[in-house]
Amino acid sequence: MYWLVGVITLSLLGIMALGVYLELYPVPTGRATPRWWKGTVGMNLLTFVGGSLGLLLLGVHDVLAEEAGAAGPLNVSVGLGLALIGIGIPTALATVGAGLAVGPVGAAALAVISEKPEMFGRTLIYLGLAEGIAIYGLVVTILLLGKIG
Repeated sequence: MYWLVGVITLSLLGIMALGVYLELYPVPTGRATPRWWKGTVGMNLLTFVGGSLGLLLLGVHDVLAEEAGAAGPLNVSVGLGLALIGIGIPTALATVGAGLAVGPVGAAALAVISEKPEMFGRTLIYLGLAEGIAIYGLVVTILLLGKIG
């Protein structure tokens, strides 16, 4: 199972390396990208998805094969690790969503405040509503953490 983790890690490192390369040497507009990029990125994505599915299927088998017993606080099984990752996903996605919401709302709020300073209180309410998305994700994560205890 560890070789699948290695394959997924190499796939992610390849995607990150391509992103850094494209950031340093962007493709000029009007110029076609090399033909091998499409196949390379597709194969990288296929490797990542296949490795993830294989890790999931093999990991579920290992978790189901474990004996039920009293596990100490430092003994974290694959199932508990996957549960903790799954619990962290709502906070991560809610934080990204809040960041995407606060950007345009904050820019519009600054534009309105520069025109009409008396609108300051109303713009704070709108910013608070956009930031509330992250708090909702945090609440969901806290509720889910209570379920696995």
